[in-house]
Amino acid sequence: MPEAIEVRKIPLHNVSDASELAKLIDDGIIEADRVIAVIGKTEGNGGVNDYTRIIADRAFREVLNAKGTRTVEEVKGIPIVWSGGTDGVISPHATVFATVPPEKVVPSEEPRLSVGFAMSEVLLPEEIGRVPMIEKVAAGVRIAMERAGITDPADVHYVQTKTPLLTIHTIRDAKSRGKQVWTEHTHESMDLSNGCTALGVAVALGEIEMPTDADVMHRRELYSAVASCSSGVELDQAQIVVVGNVKGIGGRYRIGHSVMKDALDGDGIWAAIREAGLDLPDRPHPSDLQGRLVNVFLKCEASQSGEVRGRRNAMLDDSDVHWHRQIKATVGGVTAAITGDPAVFVSVSAAHQGPEGGGPVAAIIDLGEDPTGYQA
Repeated sequence: MPEAIEVRKIPLHNVSDASELAKLIDDGIIEADRVIAVIGKTEGNGGVNDYTRIIADRAFREVLNAKGTRTVEEVKGIPIVWSGGTDGVISPHATVFATVPPEKVVPSEEPRLSVGFAMSEVLLPEEIGRVPMIEKVAAGVRIAMERAGITDPADVHYVQTKTPLLTIHTIRDAKSRGKQVWTEHTHESMDLSNGCTALGVAVALGEIEMPTDADVMHRRELYSAVASCSSGVELDQAQIVVVGNVKGIGGRYRIGHSVMKDALDGDGIWAAIREAGLDLPDRPHPSDLQGRLVNVFLKCEASQSGEVRGRRNAMLDDSDVHWHRQIKATVGGVTAAITGDPAVFVSVSAAHQGPEGGGPVAAIIDLGEDPTGYQA
């Protein structure tokens, strides 16, 4: 049986700041050695050369090394997933997941938050965008589910991944071995890596059958409703965090999910919050979430139609500001207006993640209970 989870959202006061993580540990809210995952937003450009992810990653791992007893190598194995780019009103922040000591928990038969993580086999550059990547990701998701104590895929509400994209160096490596890569455009490889990873999540959860190489990035009707996939230059494996609900572990938190049908679909966000277990009025207001919503996690994508609700936009034709940044700012604004908090996790490049032009939404709520015997 997995252990109960404590989860907190904390701000980043600057790009290398991990002081709020240190404060959580110093105040006894979490133990450094019990931190099992971090998912956060950094303020860089969100592109291939967004090194704010590496800076933030280093800052958080340094705190965990200094405050805990795990070795440097053990701390390196903790999944810390950073999504770059806080366009518009999105505020840099991190959501920290930690286990709770068993002696402080009273088990509950009500579904409560559980987290599992895994690393896939090494992903070769020539595998990115192809079936071998899908297979390796799917295998990793199944391991993470098992570690979370989840046996029914319906109890999985959020799968956050970080995978490698293609760089000039890895493209040359593939060519030196006589292999061909899916694309030699490194920025395009971000969408490719995310989309292919999402198909692996969907296969593992039984949302789709195993696709073919030709389906990747082309059959957009194939998608996962719970995948949130990010990619970067800082790893060569799929880093996988599975979040769902499990009976019997106890805790104060629960997660739910839904999808945004398009970039303006606020009802999709409210649906995820309701599914997490928060009782809301018919016409909810941000004040209804006060102290109860931990965070929401969204993926977004500019519709390939070039329209939203029948109205034309210029995102895909804009040569000055890439559509990644425009749609992220748009959905970030919509989400912040609903939650009343601009520290929301909104990530772009949602190929095969939710319906075309929309994206998955996951919401974690604090049930306001203390059935576990531990105080927040």
